[in-house]
Amino acid sequence: MSTTTPASDVRKGLYGVIADYTSVSKVMPETNSLTYRGYAVQDLVKNCSFEEVFYLLWNGELPTQDQLTEFNKRGRSYRKLDPGLISLIHSLPTDCHPMDVMRTAVSYMGTKDPEHFTPDKEHITHVGHNLLAQLPMAMAMDIRRRQGKDIVAPDPNKGVAENLLSMVFGNEEDSPASNPEDARDFEKSLILYAEHSFNASTFTSRVITSTRSDVYSAITGAIGALKGPLHGGANEFVMHTMLEIDDPNQAEAWVNDALDNKKLIMGFGHRVYKKGDSRVPSMERSFRALAQRHDGAKWVAMYENMQGAMDARNGIQPNLDFPAGPAYYLLGFPVDFFTPLFVIARVAGWTAHIVEQYENNSLIRPLSEYNGPEQRHVVPMDQR
Repeated sequence: MSTTTPASDVRKGLYGVIADYTSVSKVMPETNSLTYRGYAVQDLVKNCSFEEVFYLLWNGELPTQDQLTEFNKRGRSYRKLDPGLISLIHSLPTDCHPMDVMRTAVSYMGTKDPEHFTPDKEHITHVGHNLLAQLPMAMAMDIRRRQGKDIVAPDPNKGVAENLLSMVFGNEEDSPASNPEDARDFEKSLILYAEHSFNASTFTSRVITSTRSDVYSAITGAIGALKGPLHGGANEFVMHTMLEIDDPNQAEAWVNDALDNKKLIMGFGHRVYKKGDSRVPSMERSFRALAQRHDGAKWVAMYENMQGAMDARNGIQPNLDFPAGPAYYLLGFPVDFFTPLFVIARVAGWTAHIVEQYENNSLIRPLSEYNGPEQRHVVPMDQR
């Protein structure tokens, strides 16, 4: 008797499958909205620092001033340059992808933690603080070593966004770290990238956590998932596309040619949102503000012409990666480092989900429907 599952019951990519409950965030495609712990992401971007949002994702509530002060004090205490990590990063090939460096840095950190197998919220909070301190340093070191520049030490008096800008670009007058408006627009991008429910990398981290593996393994796996161009790597491809087109007047023709040839155009459409990404308006405002301050009229025209061409052709709207790519470019980040920026932001969401998975765990082990040959016998080598 056949046991074949009806095709309608096989959900490739787990499309439409509700895998578990979560209280971390809620994506509502029918109203084009996203909330973190019940707060609209637009409201958080307008009113909160990245550290406040990080605290919210971990603890479920926004901090009081005293709680935020203590949270920042603890987090910044982890900003110590590790000679072993410095040596490791400088030993890696200068032509490797920066995401490989981030993944390797997390693996290294796991080897240094004697309690890495401790599956409780306090230890995961410790790891989260350490990641939020060490990963920006690792990324900044990687950028500067490829540019032949010396390391800029972290500043314990600065927030995450401003400190990262300082370590990457220095503190000279023309550095975005010295411009509060640049630092704030960059910080807004980190808030927007911090969390997004059961996306591919977050789900990867939860699958690994469900096996009772350690938090460093879960984060390493999440970084591997985020590296893919269909997930986190899209913001890099957006800017590579814009640089390839070069002339905004050619954007419409480029988009139409790409669609005619069935090419995937990064930065448009979303697996969940069908009426537009709720994070785009906030990120677009920051992109336009950065363009005004950094002679970016060309990239605004490119953005508008590509968006207009896509809308006219098929009505598909931009996702967060489309304005984020040129925004990071205007700040001065090398294009290959756009996805590591995503990592630094998403550590907040990943660690919140890892805690949630640990506290109410069930091994994630889906089924599959076999569609290969029927059972058969091995034919001896001389008869094949």
